[in-house]
Amino acid sequence: MGTGSVGTGSEDGGATWPVGIAASWGLRERPGKGPRPGLTVDRIVDTAVGLAVGEGLAAVSMGRVAKELGVSTMSLYRYVTSKDELLVLMQEAAFGLPPERDEPDLTWREALSDWAFDQRAVLGRHLWILHAPVTGPPATPNSVAWMERGLAALRDTALGPGEKLAVIQLVSGFVRTDTRLMADMGSAMAATGATVAQLMNGYNTLLGELIDSPRFPEVAAVVESGVMAHEDGPDDGFTFQLECLLDGVEQLVRRAERGRGEGEG
Repeated sequence: MGTGSVGTGSEDGGATWPVGIAASWGLRERPGKGPRPGLTVDRIVDTAVGLAVGEGLAAVSMGRVAKELGVSTMSLYRYVTSKDELLVLMQEAAFGLPPERDEPDLTWREALSDWAFDQRAVLGRHLWILHAPVTGPPATPNSVAWMERGLAALRDTALGPGEKLAVIQLVSGFVRTDTRLMADMGSAMAATGATVAQLMNGYNTLLGELIDSPRFPEVAAVVESGVMAHEDGPDDGFTFQLECLLDGVEQLVRRAERGRGEGEG
């Protein structure tokens, strides 16, 4: 997530944190009651998120948010120090806490799959997040809660801490990439008025006209199969690719379990 410049220090006068992270944890003082008592950090963030959802991240600026709230731009800076801080707080608000799932009998694979689908649902509602800068690992309360749930899915495996962290980074990265691709395709469809089926059928036809079998034999075989012109369900591609990814993780888990068994033996 994006962060602002380094600012607030710890209570013992030691380390300092980026102001966006400090703000998300409530470690930065906020102004008391002022001339605009109805103006709060939550209202500012909610307004910014609303703009991002409705018009895209490019629509969000301190000036535009202030205009929507009917206040001066400078008044916002009493609550949010910069746009970088605002972006951090927007993402924190949009993601929220991960859904609680009271399903103790889930396997690690089922739990991690649910985690991936839950992230995908958030990103689907807030596509603007995909265009927000990522300047560091999860460090805000809600993002750490999401990390906690991902790691918890792997709790009972033999993977080491570093391996668990790498696995959830891999899965989270896949979710973001797939969602971004689907969003871009959605934008293309909106621009042309075409459906998914029409878009992919046109692509299949185009490749069929452009390529030749001797030069691109494998692509030609796929085009001739007509598979790209087939309209899948909204979750089919994501589910298949996620299962392939988890197949690889499962091999890693099995190797770790064998290694632990040999060590105990």
